[in-house]
Amino acid sequence: MFRLDADRPVEFCDGSRRRDFLHAGTLSTLGLGLTQMFDLKAAGATDPTKSDVNCILLMLIGGPSQLDTWDMKPNAPIEIRGPYKPIKTNVAGIEISENFPRMAKHADKFSLIRSVYHTAAAVHDTGHQMMQTGRLFTGGIEHPHYGCVLSKLKGPKGDVPPHMLLPRPIGATGGNMPHGQNAGYLGKSFDPFVLNADPSDPNFRVPDLLPPDYLTAFRTDRRRDWRSMVDKAVNRFETSQDARLLDSTFQQAYTLMSSEKARAAFELHREPEKIREKYGLNRFGQSCLLARRMIEAGVRFVTINMFETVFDEITWDIHGSKPFSPISCYRDLVGPIFDMAYSSLLEDLKDRGLLSNTMVVGFGEFGRTPKVNPAGGRDHWPQCWTVLMGGGPLKGGTIVGSSDEIGAMPRDRPVTPGEIAATVYKGLGIDHHTELPGAQGRPIPLVDRGIEPIQELFA
Repeated sequence: MFRLDADRPVEFCDGSRRRDFLHAGTLSTLGLGLTQMFDLKAAGATDPTKSDVNCILLMLIGGPSQLDTWDMKPNAPIEIRGPYKPIKTNVAGIEISENFPRMAKHADKFSLIRSVYHTAAAVHDTGHQMMQTGRLFTGGIEHPHYGCVLSKLKGPKGDVPPHMLLPRPIGATGGNMPHGQNAGYLGKSFDPFVLNADPSDPNFRVPDLLPPDYLTAFRTDRRRDWRSMVDKAVNRFETSQDARLLDSTFQQAYTLMSSEKARAAFELHREPEKIREKYGLNRFGQSCLLARRMIEAGVRFVTINMFETVFDEITWDIHGSKPFSPISCYRDLVGPIFDMAYSSLLEDLKDRGLLSNTMVVGFGEFGRTPKVNPAGGRDHWPQCWTVLMGGGPLKGGTIVGSSDEIGAMPRDRPVTPGEIAATVYKGLGIDHHTELPGAQGRPIPLVDRGIEPIQELFA
């Protein structure tokens, strides 16, 4: 760990304190490095002013059931249609589950892709990879998350990181494969800033961005003599194989750590209590509110994991028996949490003039079996499910594709994860034919050749 505020070298140890001010290693812990944030343009970034669209990605861990959410089959037998009824929305011809009454008032702001599918294994990790990168990881190649690609090609705006992940990374979901939420072959320089905190906690703050409470006035004065500190530190550090810190990045790193704007973006207590309650005083609701503040502060891409695991927690993963969730949770907990947060996010972005340049994308890693299982739940089903997309250049109030009469297979306009990826990239103003340097410099296209965006979503 490279420390800039001490005269003595800092050793690597598991007990390093998060509250020490301005550690290079602290940035890495949060998903950033000193050079990672500020040398993206030299690594191939594009001009961000040409198409400055942001994105908030809602990763609905567990895999929502298409038949109980946004592609209901009210005329199917009870073992197919499930316990919930459809309701009308503010767009003629579009109906969704009664579990989302507020969302129904905003159907003009999002579109439903009801024919998404993949043919890989029906496991969570596989779906996480494919839906957040557009590809399955094979041959030892981990493909980068959309936000990590955006970080490389457009870099940061101001003092905040280009890509944030809230509130924590995906944890155990039954496999041991990567979840597709890092930069993969692009390298850790473009990993997301990981919050690693619960924004619904009454004591929530991000101590790594704040000066420690014990910082004395003397040490505050010392921080002003930045170049002198750097010179001393570099003399000790320059022989390290990790000594890749360029002179031009030091002041920018300091700006990141000391920026009032960056710190203020995390201060949820500044929000009126009515607004916080509107989003829902829970982890997902407050993460959505924090995402809006991040976009306002200049973050380009925010990924929100609605849950961290599917075990011993109520989630979208409704197998019907422990350690998983019952189908009733869509009515009692999961549905209301999502309905409040998603609807408030769309409303808030619209009211603040941000929805026109901020895509909001929501999806799970797969759908659920058409037939209710003996435990009263539904199992994994990657053969067909629904994705939500809207905001930015994407149309609202549109349905793309349809499923068959029991929601088991695409009936028309089948859509792959690669097409979702191409659509996200087009919405961000990134040419999906772009090639990035992979292992040994071998060029890898953002999506497989022949894959195109969902053109129906663009005006």
